[in-house]
This record gives sequence, C-alpha cells and structure tokens, in this order.
Amino acid sequence: MLDLSTTRNRLWYTKPAREWVEALPIGSGKLGAMVFGGVLEERIQLNEDSLWYGGPMERANPEAGKALAEIRGLLFEGKLDEAERKARLSLTSTPKHIAPYQTLGDLKLSFHSTISETSEYARELDLDQGIVTVGYELDGRDYRREVLASHVDGVIAIRLTAGTPGALTFDANLIRRPFEGEAGRLEQVPTVYMTGQCGPDGVRYCMAARVVVEGGEACVIGDFLSVKGADAATLYIAAATTFRCKDPVGTCINVLDAAASKGYKDIRRDHIRDYSELFGRVSLELGAEEEAERLPTNERLARFREGGADPGLLALFFQYGRYLLIASSRRGSLPANLQGVWNDSHTPPWESDYHLNINLQMNYWPAESCNLAECHEPVFDLLDRLRERGSVTAKEVYGARGFTAHHATDLWAETNVIGLYMPAVIWPMGGAWLALHLWEHYRYNMDETFLRERAYPTLKEAALFLLDFLVEDDSGRLVTAPSLSPENTYRLPNGQTGRLCVGPSMDSQIAHALFTACLEAIDVLNFSGDTRERDFRSEVADAIVRLPKPAIGRAGGLMEWSEDYEEVEPGHRHISHLFALHPGEQITPRGEPEMAAAARTTLERRLANGGGHTGWSRAWIVEFWARLGDGEAALQHLSALLSKSVHPNLFGDHPPFQIDANFGGTAALAEMLLQSHRGEILLLPALPQAWPDGRISGLRGRGGCVVDLEWSGGALARAVLRSEKGGSYVIRYEGAGLAARTEDGFEPELAVAARASRELRLTLSAGESVILLPAYG
Repeated sequence: MLDLSTTRNRLWYTKPAREWVEALPIGSGKLGAMVFGGVLEERIQLNEDSLWYGGPMERANPEAGKALAEIRGLLFEGKLDEAERKARLSLTSTPKHIAPYQTLGDLKLSFHSTISETSEYARELDLDQGIVTVGYELDGRDYRREVLASHVDGVIAIRLTAGTPGALTFDANLIRRPFEGEAGRLEQVPTVYMTGQCGPDGVRYCMAARVVVEGGEACVIGDFLSVKGADAATLYIAAATTFRCKDPVGTCINVLDAAASKGYKDIRRDHIRDYSELFGRVSLELGAEEEAERLPTNERLARFREGGADPGLLALFFQYGRYLLIASSRRGSLPANLQGVWNDSHTPPWESDYHLNINLQMNYWPAESCNLAECHEPVFDLLDRLRERGSVTAKEVYGARGFTAHHATDLWAETNVIGLYMPAVIWPMGGAWLALHLWEHYRYNMDETFLRERAYPTLKEAALFLLDFLVEDDSGRLVTAPSLSPENTYRLPNGQTGRLCVGPSMDSQIAHALFTACLEAIDVLNFSGDTRERDFRSEVADAIVRLPKPAIGRAGGLMEWSEDYEEVEPGHRHISHLFALHPGEQITPRGEPEMAAAARTTLERRLANGGGHTGWSRAWIVEFWARLGDGEAALQHLSALLSKSVHPNLFGDHPPFQIDANFGGTAALAEMLLQSHRGEILLLPALPQAWPDGRISGLRGRGGCVVDLEWSGGALARAVLRSEKGGSYVIRYEGAGLAARTEDGFEPELAVAARASRELRLTLSAGESVILLPAYG
C-alpha cells in the first residue's frame, strides 16, 4: 500500500497509464524512462540522450557566399519573392534536414497470474525523492514496484517486491520495434542486451538489462530474463552509444556489474541524496484546497479545468518543471531537447531536435532563478561545439568572423541553414541568443573565472559575427539581412507577403542584449591593457548605438519589423518582438513606461486574435505579464496553460507533447514572485489576489543571492536575502516601504537611511543575510 497521506509534491493515479502521455517520467540526464504501471504487463519505455539517427554531415551550400550580396540587394529593393527564391536555392543546406532523436526501446515485464482484478491500486511520482512507485493488491497479495533513474550510478533500477514470499514470477525482455538490433546474453549473471546502429554513419548503441533476485531463481531463456518464485527482484538497465564510448556493450556490462555489486538499497540511498540536494533547494506553498489535495492528479486537473480553485496544483506544476529539468539535464548529459529526454518514436515531431528560435532557450529559463544552475551546464557544452562548427558556417555562408547558428540543431551541433520552411530557417541569431545563457549564468553566480574562461570567449565570438553581418539601411541604422521574425509573415501595402526581411525587431533586441553583455563583461574583466580587447570594445560601443530601437507602430503596439508592416496572422504564436521585455530587459515598466504600454497593447492584440494557442507560447505570455507587473493577467494565463495545454501526466502540450511549456511555466511562476533585472531585485512584483498567503524559499536572484519570501493578506510579511559572493543590492517592493535588519537584530546603515522608501540599497559580505520587512506608513 502506498502512503498517500500527503500529496503536495506527488503526481498520483488510481489506474495504469493507457497512453504514453499518461505514463510517469524518470530520468538521470543521460537516461530517461516512462513508467506505465501495468499489472499483468508493465511497459517501461526507455531513452538514451545521444541516440539520434544518422551521423555528422557537411551541409554547406556552395552557392551561399556568392549569393549573399544579391539577396540583400533584392530585399532592400522590396523584391521579396525574388529574394526568398534566391535564398532558398543558395543559402539552405545540402542536404536540407537533420535526422531525429529516437526512442531506445522498451523493457516489457510479463507477470504470471490468472487473476487481473486489483484493489488498492495506486501509482505515483514522488518529486521529493525522484522515484515512481506502483502498488496494488492482487489475489490477496500486496505488490510494490519502485523505479528510479540514478545519475550517480548511471542505471535505471526497478525494485519489485511482494507481501508474500515466493510470489514474484515474471519475464522481462528488451524490444525496439521495428528496428531491433542483435540480441546478446550473459547466462552466469542473468543479463540480456540489444545492440544496433542508428542508420549509416550513426551511433552504435547498446541497451542491457540484468536481474538480481532474492529467493526463487532467475535465468536467461532465449532473449528473456525469467524469474520464478522470488521474494524480491531488482532489474538494472544500462545504455550507451558510441557518441561517448568506443564499446557500448562493454560499457553497459561494466555499469551493470557495478550496480549489481552495490545493490539496490545503496543505489536508492545515493540517488535520493544526489537528487534531493538539487530538488530540495526550493519549496513553495501557495495555499491548499483540501478537496483538491485528496484527488488523484488527473481528477484534480479535471476539477481545475472546470473552474475549481487549486493554487496547490500550480505549485505542483512549478515543482514538476524543476523535477523534469533535473531528470533531463545533468552534468555530462546533452541538453533537454524538445521533449526533454523522453520520446517513444523513431520519427518524433520536429525530430525532437533543439530549436534555437526560443524552445531550447525556454527549456533553461528556470535553471538559474529556480536554483538549478548545474542543470544549465549541458547548454554550455553544446555551445562549445556550436561555436566550433558555427565559425565555419559564419565564414562560408556570410564571410564573417565569429560564429553563428540558425533555428535548429542536433546531436552533432549543426549550424547551417536547416530545412525549407521559409518563415523559420534563414535566421542566423540562434547562436547569439543561446550565448546569452552564459552571461545569465555569470550574472546569477558572479563567478569571474567562469566569465573569463567560459562565457566571455563565446559572447565575443557571437558578437564578432553580428558586427560583420550587420549592414546599414537607408536610415543609417545597422540591421540584419537577410533574416526573419520567427516564424511570422508580413504584408506590404501592395498586398505582397514575405517572411525574409531586413532588420526584424527581435534581431536588433538580441544584438542589443549581446553587445551590452560584452561591454559589461569587458569592464568586469578589466582588459584595459589589451589593445585587441580595447578595439573590440570600441567596435561594439559604436555598433550598439546604431541598432534600431524598439518602436511603436500604427496599431499602438511594438513593431515586429524595422518597418511598420501589417501582420498576416495577428494572433501568431511567436511574439518575438517582445524579446526586449522578456527574456531581455531593454524595456521595463519603470524605465520605459511608454514602451511597456506598447508591449501591453501587443499582448492584448495577440490574445484578441487567438494567441497563446500553444503551450510554450502561453508560458511566454505569463512571463510577459509578470514583467509588466500584472499579477492578475499572469495568473489568468498560467491557469490557462494548465487548463488547455497539459496532458494527464502534466507534460506540456504544443500540441503534440513539447516540454518547453513545463519549463517556461515554472520560470514564469518564479518571475511572478521575484525578479532581478536592470540592477534591481523586485519582491512580489506580480502577486495575484488569488494567492493571498504563501511562501517560497530558495529562489535565486542576479547578483549572486538567494531569496526567501513570505506573504500574508496579499502583502509581503518577511523576506530573507542571502548573498553568496558579496555585493551591493537594490531591493524594491511596491506594496510598502522596506526595513532591513540583520539576523542579530541590527539595521544596516544604508537601510536605515532609506527606511521610508520602497527601495533599499544594501552592501553585504559573502555569506551574509539580511531580513527584509515592510515598513508601512
């Protein structure tokens, strides 16, 4: 029997999953699995993060460098059709499309029983421990199954027990239909494995399973593991590909040997210790609805969709997003792709690739603010490889220094123009946007060694590309060309429509953020004696003032392009021209109120025309409203995300399943409670009335700090700010003035001077904490 006395950080259900989007996910970064919880037959669908079809390819179009000037000329002349045709022929890669991320296969368990009716069935995912558990009573016997993915030991472990000695009899086998490879077996230590290759030049893989029994007997029959009359049994699953090792079979066997020797008890203990150190950093309470808390997650979701209040479900969704990031992105793994690490198809939607025109970036929006900075590291590893390949693309396609990447990439860090979908593919800003994640990592942890050795070199290379790629328009501004506003279409006064364009607003905003980061990084790193860095700084400083600034169009919203074009689809899912509001910080309500008002008009117009119809787009909309300080609108759209765009297992829905909605929604909720951009820390900037009382601990702010918040009656009750590296902080709370005291009761000198203000300026030493209290009247 499972203990369901508390369900705060648990997803739970009273029936096995019938569909993949009802199954429960586990993951260790490199390995992932979906647990269905069947009684007589259990399916555990498996993934390994480097199992992509095909190998690296040279894709550069030999016509690209020769055609660039002509394409630009056609765009400036307004000959859109000719420009797009020339770009399609000359810039798109040869061949056109990248290959997909694929399922590893399934582990199938078949249990021997003449009875199929169960009682007391429950399956759950415990977010506090990172373990899926299935329990039920069958024929008067209690059965229990635990499944975990251990980052420490590199295995998926499945522990099966029964309340009656000798009650476990089952068979297990590995399948990868319809692309099964060669089967292998080790009889002395009951092990089966499957090997194969993912297409010509693709990775070779191995997945292997071993069983260890207590009581009864276990053996290999054909390619089955067969267990008879056991008291308990533990299955260990390992997987590897030649992306990381030369001998996947030998690697898997070694991992299984070590796991079997260590034993499930110690593997479980070390898994919980490793996982909970990350997950346990942040806790959240938004209020509880007792009736809702008692319901299984699918029934709870249905109640919420019918209008039932349930702030606890939003808190669960927040923590679930943090869980999914830990499970799909760990040190040494690949980044979370469009489906994290979970995919049951050989031909998944959009190849389950890395989309760089928002989706991969959104996956990592919660990494820093939600205290999972280590989970960000796979992005930096990918950037190292993108930078290497992207320098070739920058030179061959654009004749530019630095590096570039376009709208999508894959296992092999492809940087060329991929695909033929013209509204998306010829967009050379993917590398620049992704490079800003390095800058964000620095801003949150203030590690100058990381900035100097890891972040700044990539930021500089991304900026060098833009310095060479930008061209002067008729107004003397520096604009990108050719490019586009992902993945939108505009209409000229003569009725002609186009996607390819000169100077889309998002490009200028990304360039502004990147150039700003470079200038600030150079000042931090003090390159005053380096002539080359001084010259580079001058180049950036000269260019940044010539970028087009955000502008207001005739409809009252921000212009999406450098010209005030008409939108063909006013409710488009991408809202790229609000990058300056989020994740950028070029526009803030206090700093640029007129532009912030225009951003609000843009949002309202998008929504009035059907915007927010995909899960990830809705999550971005919540971020926008949070940055505008509108807690009611933010909550409305966060609620809409759960009402319209999640599956029964709370996976985000594009549709189909796409995980960025989970990560974007988690980051957005955090943004409602704490913001830390433009040199200020904002406490409860978008708190909705429906959350009158609550608390959150462990959120991180830029400047190297951790913040805990408590509020009551819709107002701040208490906050604690802990400085990790030491520094100066500007703290704002719009609800009242702020007072500050140290843990021993003293008020910092600067806090006393500013006590009546809604803004406090404090300087703290590394490790020092300050308590922040409202000072009304």
